[in-house]
Amino acid sequence: MKDHVLAFDAGTQSVRALLFDLKGNLVARARVPIEPYFSSQPGWAEQQPEVYWDALTQASRQLWATPGIRPEMVAGLALTTQRGTVINVDRAGRPLRPAIVWLDQRTTRGLKPVGGLWGLIFRLIRMRETIAYLQAEAEANWIRTYQPDIWAQTHKLLLLSGYLTHRLTGRFVDSVACQVAYIPFDYRALRWAAPGDWKWQAIPMDRALLPDLAPPGEQLGELSAEAAAAAGLPAGLPVIAAAADKACEMLGSGCIEPHVGCLGYGTTATFNVLSRKYLELVPFIPPYPGALPGAYSLEFQVYRGYWMVSWFKAQFGHREQQLAAERGVEVEALFDELVNEAPPGAMGLMLQPYWTPGLKAPGREAKGAVVGFGDVHTRAHMYRAILEGVAYALREGKERCERRSKIPVTALRVSGGGSQSDAAMQITADVFGLPAERPHTFETSGLGAAIEAAVGLKLHPDFGAAVRDMTRTGRVFEPNLQAQATYDALYRQVYQRMYGRLQPLYQAIRDITGYPPPAG
Repeated sequence: MKDHVLAFDAGTQSVRALLFDLKGNLVARARVPIEPYFSSQPGWAEQQPEVYWDALTQASRQLWATPGIRPEMVAGLALTTQRGTVINVDRAGRPLRPAIVWLDQRTTRGLKPVGGLWGLIFRLIRMRETIAYLQAEAEANWIRTYQPDIWAQTHKLLLLSGYLTHRLTGRFVDSVACQVAYIPFDYRALRWAAPGDWKWQAIPMDRALLPDLAPPGEQLGELSAEAAAAAGLPAGLPVIAAAADKACEMLGSGCIEPHVGCLGYGTTATFNVLSRKYLELVPFIPPYPGALPGAYSLEFQVYRGYWMVSWFKAQFGHREQQLAAERGVEVEALFDELVNEAPPGAMGLMLQPYWTPGLKAPGREAKGAVVGFGDVHTRAHMYRAILEGVAYALREGKERCERRSKIPVTALRVSGGGSQSDAAMQITADVFGLPAERPHTFETSGLGAAIEAAVGLKLHPDFGAAVRDMTRTGRVFEPNLQAQATYDALYRQVYQRMYGRLQPLYQAIRDITGYPPPAG
């Protein structure tokens, strides 16, 4: 009986095939690790597009080796992917060069600024540097400038979601809710930008280079015979439009109301709320498309948020890694023990997690900072300060969302790799002063894609019913009132003042060293 939905989740470090039933239970899972990228030059991050496709089909075939799991159970499928990874293809859909992965740091210098009325507006509202930064970061501008032969051969400029959708269906089509990149997309209207939009000046290209778009929950096409053979699936299965990974993570966590905040503890740590209205947290920095048709995801990002946790473990966590191997336990449990060696507030050690410069707030001059060092501080205090610093920054994002939406956030759902740490979850509850809920499954992005498929296939009547039936809360971490009081005082009296006090010093560092370089 076809009463299951298949979700493919193409992330930065792996591609997963996930089979869910209509109650949101993860029935079968296969994961194929991939190298995040290769670098032929410093700062570049590229990957062969075939790596993603081969991993997807391999993960799919591995599912059917699970006892009791058969391809005939699948009613349809959906796809969610990492955001901002760009692929140029020819008329047959063959890649013309390696994919430029979202972690890529190359920029294009000397581009013509946006002119005319738009240029005047940006000058008056002091957004010229921000717009120049967006131009310099756009992968399309780099390829057009430095690889004009590739640009001339390009039939379609696709995101990873569009490339894999073409491999699945043979069609150049993508989901509206996957369009998160430096491309001429109208985030307010949720369609390609109108002819007079400034984005066509900033990122010049022919509209024909871009794929067709479908709203989330609608059918993108059917699984082709070639793709079906590669994935071990029946040909003709409906392929339903889902959303990018963060939007699917929100949906799979049950965050479809504006009072429910979704925390994503991944390489980039995020705070998101869903909005039915178009709201910009920072002027001219748009919200991303939401996983529900016509909705928006207000997002506050801490670049390299939980990357800092991985950095700490790699640099200072050899003891815990060795003990975990000796005891045969998960290393995360030992790092939770390390956190608990230091009290809430880390005895005044405060971390501002701007390890990567921001776009506007914080700005391009931003740096990371750790203040309050004393001779009492140990590895445990430093590790705790990292977790607390990321939580402070995300609380700042929550408050920014509340000011724009005028809707208080009263519930928190936390997913992503960092959510598996009980210590991180407790710190989250204490810093925010709200219960922190862990969804029932770790695979929230995949579950979000599965929900899109279930609604698109009419296996659930609408998104509200699907979320009610397929999502639920796992463990809930309640705030500790004493810790909450400590964090609240440190957040208001110290953390919120740090950037304003340090910003002139960050700017001086930038002026003296040239890092980070100005855009344009």
